[in-house]
Amino acid sequence: MSTHPVFAHGIATAVPEGVVPQEGAREVLKRHFGDDRLLQRLVHRLYSQSGIETRYTVVPDFVFSAAGAAGEPVGGGAFYDAHSATYKAPSTKVRNDLYTAAARPLFKAAAERVLEATPGLGARDITHVVTVSCTGFFAPGPDYFLVKDLCLHPHVQRFHLGFMGCYAAFPALKMARAFCQADPEAVVLVVCAELCTLHMQLGSDLDRLLAGSVFADGAAAALVSARAPQGGEAFELSAFATTLTPVGEADMAWSVGDEGFDIVLSSYVPDILEANIASAVAPLLGAMGLSQAEVQHWGVHPGGRAILDKVEKGLALPAGALAPSREVLRDYGNMSSATVLFVLQKIAARAESGERVCAMAFGPGLTVESGLLTKA
Repeated sequence: MSTHPVFAHGIATAVPEGVVPQEGAREVLKRHFGDDRLLQRLVHRLYSQSGIETRYTVVPDFVFSAAGAAGEPVGGGAFYDAHSATYKAPSTKVRNDLYTAAARPLFKAAAERVLEATPGLGARDITHVVTVSCTGFFAPGPDYFLVKDLCLHPHVQRFHLGFMGCYAAFPALKMARAFCQADPEAVVLVVCAELCTLHMQLGSDLDRLLAGSVFADGAAAALVSARAPQGGEAFELSAFATTLTPVGEADMAWSVGDEGFDIVLSSYVPDILEANIASAVAPLLGAMGLSQAEVQHWGVHPGGRAILDKVEKGLALPAGALAPSREVLRDYGNMSSATVLFVLQKIAARAESGERVCAMAFGPGLTVESGLLTKA
């Protein structure tokens, strides 16, 4: 297999129109729990300390009629009853039906934007499509509809990576890189789209409350090819690595329940990452003969504020090293697999040619996926 350089061109992002101010969501959820003062205090702490100001959603019920704490979700559908100011528990089918309707335009929006951001590459150049999502299912799937919606060649090769969680952008990029190394003429469209708010679940369970305070909807895309960039932002995909932490299998998990997808997101995850992140990243840097000091940018998946704090501490990074990740968390929340591409988009606009980026994301397992990118 050839080892010619492969690039991720023109990373682009898209979010739904529905805006959820974190402060408003906090107050509505506190009202939902009525007289349960303990749960109200827990919700106030989780939402106030999340590091998030705004999230986006495809759920019409969750869209706020006004910004801030004074606003109120529109309601009137399957997810929220505005009259009683309480959340509902729709079935998994109801949630997945909305995923089927809302995912297609979000995949398309991100794909169209990456094509606009990549001079020299167009829709008719695309030879492969790789789609990523863990928040819903339908067939023919988003890979099929991207071919239709973008008027791609009908013989474009299609692949879908499902149910991998927040780290899935890295397997997608690795797959795309392998295609381009095997065939220098290949051009691979990678699109991640997640509709996490469809699976909001309530109750006194801490995992559910924690997930409800951070997850959001969004999509991101990149074009991967061995062609030298002709303008726009691009990264050379220099190296990738994957590892499983020694512990954590039961601390981050994702399964299908009767009322949406059930998530386990233990409060121990940040501590597990702090203890293991340096050893997880070491093989990636070692394979390239690099030290941490030779990395100019860190693109860390903002799974939550505590995760960023603990990763920063575990890697002994200087203050401000995770600014792009914290900005994405603040403005968008955790959009599962798409989120790290939002971070890389920010870094691409700031990095100088030749500067290195160590990017990473975490998911069920506990799995740590990482990549070393070089600004083209």
